Amino acid sequence: MMNRRLVAWLQAAPLAAVFAIFFLIPLVLIVTVSFWQATDYELIPAFTPQAYLDLFSGCGGGADDLCVTLSTYGSTLKFALLTWAITGVVGFTVAYFLAFHVRSTLVQTVLFIVCTVPFWTSNVIRMISWIPLLGRNGLVNDALLGLGLVKQPVEWLLYSDFSVVLAFVHLYTMFMIVPIFNSMMRIDRSLIEAARDGGASPWQTVRHVVLPLSRTGILIGSIFVVALVMGDFVTVGVMGGQQIASVGKTIQVQASYLQFPAAAANAVVLLAVVLMMIVALMRLVDLRKEL
Repeated sequence: MMNRRLVAWLQAAPLAAVFAIFFLIPLVLIVTVSFWQATDYELIPAFTPQAYLDLFSGCGGGADDLCVTLSTYGSTLKFALLTWAITGVVGFTVAYFLAFHVRSTLVQTVLFIVCTVPFWTSNVIRMISWIPLLGRNGLVNDALLGLGLVKQPVEWLLYSDFSVVLAFVHLYTMFMIVPIFNSMMRIDRSLIEAARDGGASPWQTVRHVVLPLSRTGILIGSIFVVALVMGDFVTVGVMGGQQIASVGKTIQVQASYLQFPAAAANAVVLLAVVLMMIVALMRLVDLRKEL
């Protein structure tokens, strides 16, 4: 019995070491620094909640007078929810088509590779590629002006909330497609046939059979998308024209000005918010049973 336990611990040791080195130790350091003091010239090891107090200073003014921190978190949550909803619809539709309408495994593989083509370049290049398309003198505005649909260039196509959400959807839809497709491929096809034999319409089959049985993939994809959007600062900076606030952007700016306690406190609060969102999502599906 002891040998079996020792072997089990030895087998888990490499993964535990990676988890400790790349997650636990950095997390402990961030939490520790969040309680330090900082001047213009140095960091002072201490234990003070000043960084957290500064973070939420002026936040008791009521809903009509939100402080900068709550406004920033509200803006980031708005981007996360919009991106989650759009990527969920697009990801479910694409995964449904690949799983139930493409019969050939070879064609499924080819279409999957086609979906991954944008990932062959970096995120920054993919975002910059939107600028000549959506800019004031871009292709979309030229087409709208040429067709006579608008009299002057549309300004909100770029450096706006619209362009930020569009870039997020472009970047992260694949993170929704893959887990949903994996869940759909595990659905027993006899259930689909039984629903059809019972007189269910295609929409009723999707709603009452495919959608409930795909909830594990939807949940996993949702966790990926929400976590990535909440911590992203490059996309907001490039597609928002450095004019739109997000939590990740705030942390990046604070770190660039060497305000590490403030940045660390912001990171801890962001981590807590994301964990609460993930816990709320996981209450909908018991992943341990589904996987």
